Amino acid sequence: MTPAPHRSHTDDLLSFIAASPSPYHVVASAAQRLEKAGFRELRGTDDWTGATGGLFVSRAGALIAWYVPEGAAAHTPFRIVGTHTDSPNLRIKPAPDNGTSGWRQIGVEIYGGVPLNTWLDRDLGISGRLALRGPDGVPRSRLVQIDEPLLRVPQLAIHLDRSVNEGVALDRQRHIAPIWALGEPREGELLRRVAAAAGEDPADVLGWDLMLHDIQPPGYLGVDREFVVASRLDNQVSVHAGVTALVDAATGAAQPAFIPVLAAFDHEEVGSGSETGAQSPMLERILSRSVAARGGSDEDWSRALAGAFCVSADMAHAVHPNYSERHDPDHRPLPNGGPTVKVNVNQRYATDSTGIAVFTAAAERAGAPWQPFVSNNAMPCGTSIGPLTAARLGVTTVDVGVPGLSMHSARELCGVRDPGHLAAILTTIMVGD
Repeated sequence: MTPAPHRSHTDDLLSFIAASPSPYHVVASAAQRLEKAGFRELRGTDDWTGATGGLFVSRAGALIAWYVPEGAAAHTPFRIVGTHTDSPNLRIKPAPDNGTSGWRQIGVEIYGGVPLNTWLDRDLGISGRLALRGPDGVPRSRLVQIDEPLLRVPQLAIHLDRSVNEGVALDRQRHIAPIWALGEPREGELLRRVAAAAGEDPADVLGWDLMLHDIQPPGYLGVDREFVVASRLDNQVSVHAGVTALVDAATGAAQPAFIPVLAAFDHEEVGSGSETGAQSPMLERILSRSVAARGGSDEDWSRALAGAFCVSADMAHAVHPNYSERHDPDHRPLPNGGPTVKVNVNQRYATDSTGIAVFTAAAERAGAPWQPFVSNNAMPCGTSIGPLTAARLGVTTVDVGVPGLSMHSARELCGVRDPGHLAAILTTIMVGD
């Protein structure tokens, strides 16, 4: 059976995932854990002068958190863990209430690289945030999470489509409208249901960012319960590991030799091109402001970056037993073999030999295994926030990730040991020697 330390970490991971069906909930869950560890939230309009200790800034579905050890110089280098909060899913359209043939349906849009067949015949809830009227005309935000079987995308019976097992592609727009009732469409019905769940007046709702999620809870799989199965492992495994590492670095017996940083971006699954994505100046501005808040100059900022190091943590592919020919023949990571170090010479990953050396040395000190990963050269390689962060900040970056199966599926799989191994390595990197 799985040793207790690994099971303890993954038990906590599963609780984190269950509480975080949307990027906005991921940020709220991370913030709650950081505040419990003594971190405090800073607003953009606050005066940051002299701010030390554990600090974080949240904005919609993104969060930047860092810890300033007592007496740290303004030019102290950063140790950054970069992750993302979003996952591929189905997102609700602005005018959602529709239907056909006597069924009431909800209009949705595909977000990211969704294997649509994995969303068929699943019980779906609704989550996200509402933008509401606020005092003095300033909008306020409210999270909503409905873990009830409200909707379903029904698959066409095999009797009506004998080619269903022949790989016929789904119509990406017409056949994904979930059902949730019988009868003619009722304008405003969805809004009323969601507002009621949030305890708000529908008339106060000015806009929303709502999405669907599979309500089946995360859990364990396998004869020895050696696998984790859950929605949104990509990339909440890494966010949870990053939060765990940052808290451990801030509260451990040894003060970090660096400024440990967690950067959890939104919209990675659609290119990171937003105000809260990795292509935005969010991380750069927050880190530079943190240097200035400690009395640092432009020279101190340059020195802090020159000595910085970044780990871009995102899920990776384990070798698939039924499609092993799709993988590189010499690089076949397996669950519970440790996190992978992802290499691509065309810079789809930012890893180089220097980054590998830092990561593997930390793995040795943490007593954690690791595995190399290279994609099959015969097909396009995925990418991550690593190259974006490396290019924007000019810091040495290594791309890593827990290997798993069913990536981007409505329900993914990884090994029970690997999330804990990743957190241990990230803690070692954040603390330094």
